[in-house]
Amino acid sequence: MKPTHIEHIGIAVKSLDEAIPFYENVFGLKCYAVEEVAEQKVKTAFFMVGQTKIELLESTDPEGPIGKFIEKKGEGIHHLAFAVENLQEGLNETAEKGVKLIDQSPRKGAEGLNIAFLHPKSTFGVLTELCEHPEE
Repeated sequence: MKPTHIEHIGIAVKSLDEAIPFYENVFGLKCYAVEEVAEQKVKTAFFMVGQTKIELLESTDPEGPIGKFIEKKGEGIHHLAFAVENLQEGLNETAEKGVKLIDQSPRKGAEGLNIAFLHPKSTFGVLTELCEHPEE
């Protein structure tokens, strides 16, 4: 597996209503999409910085993954996401190399991407997401 680029950096925030204006007013970025991903108990907001996205993540449930993350660690960088081709093949190769997977197979994420996470215990403390654009 070889990532093609950094797809996005995920940042956990308590409130999109407070965080979006910061990125727009301080950095001059434009929020181009807000989306709820009910299965992951999260609402997302996206910004483009060059060819990389910033994804703000607000929990819709304190028991969801982002809610638990903020409770434990506070707001901040949650994950780093790489774009890959053939996600399932990449997951298989990664597992064969001894990396612990959170997701054994791809699932649907924001913006229609297929996604899967690698466990931070196997990635030097960085929750790592692999993303693939579905076949069109």
